[in-house]
Amino acid sequence: MRPLLLLVACALAPATLLANEANPVAVHCGQVFDSRSGEVRGPHTLLVRNGRIEQMVTGGHADVLGTPSIDLRGHTCMPGWTDLHVHLGSQSSPDSYSEGFRLDDVDYAFRSVGYARKTLLAGFTSVRDLGGEVAPHLRDAINQGLVDGPRIWAAGKSIATTGGHADPTNGYNSMLSHLLGPPGPTEGVINSVDEARQAVRQRYKEGSDVIKITATGGVLSYARSGDAPQFTVDEVSAVVQTAKDYGYAVAAHAHGEEGMRRAVEAGVTSIEHGTYMSDEVMSLMKQRGTWYIPTIHAGRFVAEKAEIDGYFPEVVRPKAARIGALIQDTAARAHRAGVKIAFGTDMGVGPHGDNAREFLYMVEAGIPAAQALQAATIRAAEVLGVEDQGVLAPGKRADVVAVRGNPLDNIETVLDVAFVMKDGKVYKQPERDAQATSASAPAP
Repeated sequence: MRPLLLLVACALAPATLLANEANPVAVHCGQVFDSRSGEVRGPHTLLVRNGRIEQMVTGGHADVLGTPSIDLRGHTCMPGWTDLHVHLGSQSSPDSYSEGFRLDDVDYAFRSVGYARKTLLAGFTSVRDLGGEVAPHLRDAINQGLVDGPRIWAAGKSIATTGGHADPTNGYNSMLSHLLGPPGPTEGVINSVDEARQAVRQRYKEGSDVIKITATGGVLSYARSGDAPQFTVDEVSAVVQTAKDYGYAVAAHAHGEEGMRRAVEAGVTSIEHGTYMSDEVMSLMKQRGTWYIPTIHAGRFVAEKAEIDGYFPEVVRPKAARIGALIQDTAARAHRAGVKIAFGTDMGVGPHGDNAREFLYMVEAGIPAAQALQAATIRAAEVLGVEDQGVLAPGKRADVVAVRGNPLDNIETVLDVAFVMKDGKVYKQPERDAQATSASAPAP
């Protein structure tokens, strides 16, 4: 990846709507979602200063003399949402497979800027990007204020085995494979314990925030199996142990039961997708405290697209039809079994900005609306290992999302986000309040 070219691409993106980082802003909420209890509480005023919630006044709307205010009295305010499984460098289409041979890194970088902004405006102030070389550079560009987007925990290149779900040469013909040579740990492909350690260290060298492994086959890779285990027990253990040395959590893409079992026993932080999760694996996850990230949206999306001739290569199509349709049922069983569930969509498979539809699918699976919202707030913060977000409270990050009405009564309200604040910056708000706040706020 060429960081300089990426930053040039990022610098051309549109600027933030309105910034209130250094100046206090009073946000008047009709009600707030308490992510600790899972309850909606009455009117509150949030006083935001320097990117943090400084005060919360309950039971009314406190006016602070000379402070710009935002009127959300017809809305429910919530902590900014977190999607724990996205791929901001790409988006599925019938051209996805051929584009890998035609597009350059900079093409993907330009696209990622728009995808990041859509994600933020949909209410997701934080994401884990689980596989993609663009993501660490996009993260840095967002942190530098060059473009708008969510806070990113970036895995960089996913770690796979030869021919595995994240082997970048799957589908190449013999001539191209001969010219390029077999990928190794630098490219995220391993075949031994030593190479597993090297691949983790390479991700550290490249500035990743989290490690992603493809513990089993996958749906969209150009390969036949979607569920076979692809790491030995020793290999996945070496990844986890080395990651621990560097303070990394490990997320494991896994559809098949045996690959999941190996990953959980090795100590991964989360299982992603989990399609063929058995009762035994669920029990083991509960014993080990392993998180489950269902990604129901991706499952439904690929199952739907598998019905369209030509959308997927023929080697992919039967996997998409078979595996995708099962994920929502797995999420329902895992919830009933008491497995810890947090929020993730695998967006990039589906269209960026549509992330909140996962809430609806979780509720359809029998997960109460309050728990679905907790999965994207306080539970997601637990997965990330951070304590300063996921809750509306003094001292926490000023990440605030608001919707009209009460999402516990009607979960579909999450599809119409009216207000987004991240680190005290307002990126989206109701039109009348945008005009009023702009008139009274200091010039940036």
